[in-house]
Amino acid sequence: MVAMLDQDEVGWRDGVFERVGQLSVGILATVDGRALAYEQIGDPAGAPVFMLHGTPGCRLSGRHPDPSRVSAAGLRLVSYDRPGYGRSSRHRGRRVVDCVGDVAAIADVLELERFAVSGGSGGGPHALAVGARLAERVTRVGCDVGVAPFDAAGLDWLAGMDPSNVRELGWALAGEETLASELHREAQTALDKLDDDPTALLGEVELSPSDRAVLEDPGVRETFRASTREEFAQGVWGWVDDDLAFVTPWGFDVGELRVPVEIRYGATDVLVPAAHGEWLAAHIPHAAVTIDEHGGHLSTPDQRLDRLRALGAV
Repeated sequence: MVAMLDQDEVGWRDGVFERVGQLSVGILATVDGRALAYEQIGDPAGAPVFMLHGTPGCRLSGRHPDPSRVSAAGLRLVSYDRPGYGRSSRHRGRRVVDCVGDVAAIADVLELERFAVSGGSGGGPHALAVGARLAERVTRVGCDVGVAPFDAAGLDWLAGMDPSNVRELGWALAGEETLASELHREAQTALDKLDDDPTALLGEVELSPSDRAVLEDPGVRETFRASTREEFAQGVWGWVDDDLAFVTPWGFDVGELRVPVEIRYGATDVLVPAAHGEWLAAHIPHAAVTIDEHGGHLSTPDQRLDRLRALGAV
């Protein structure tokens, strides 16, 4: 297995990371003056797929431990730090739909006219937003264990959700000050334990057997360790703003989607219960649905890579 690239091995040059092997990362300035950090892994001539990370997360989340496998799959994977995470500036008050302009800006810099987009967990709604509002550029959308809108009609949003997530939602509903204070404490606790337990951010979540098996993989554990450190590089503001965006109107309707959409969810998921996937599948026009009857919230790197390869195929 190829070792994960340490961020210290990649140097800054006038605000842009240089390319090292099959990895390149950079920072662009948005029209409103924010810094937006992104990275590419894989074959520069491969099928382009944006990977939108979960909550909390960063551009390193979900990175395959062996970049050569990404190239061999014929993929050019693009990820970025949502505002407030990693190296990206905070965008206070952002809605889910506001990610569309950021993805478009990165695609323009990389000269990507057409691309697929995939989002997992908290990245799912953002992927749907991009598919809805950049339909002329998006070939296909993958929403993997994504959350449904908080105001979704007929959905008990909290049913079947682990108590830790229910508690976090309560903080979000209490407002930014409460949420930021509590998430700062959660993040610091996880960072303090990170050397011994790379999955410390999951705290006391009662994960399914499927998820626990995924977390035994050394590559997955090292990815968790690297991404946890990076996502809190500027504090917890990305996490705060994600949570606040989820409990307020997203700024678009999933019924707008006309590009092909693939919804996948796990029947044993306790972080984003299956009912969320069911609701999305029922309300997104012509969505293709995959139910993992034994799966939970997490996937192995190879499972993700297989789905990304299928998503990028035109």
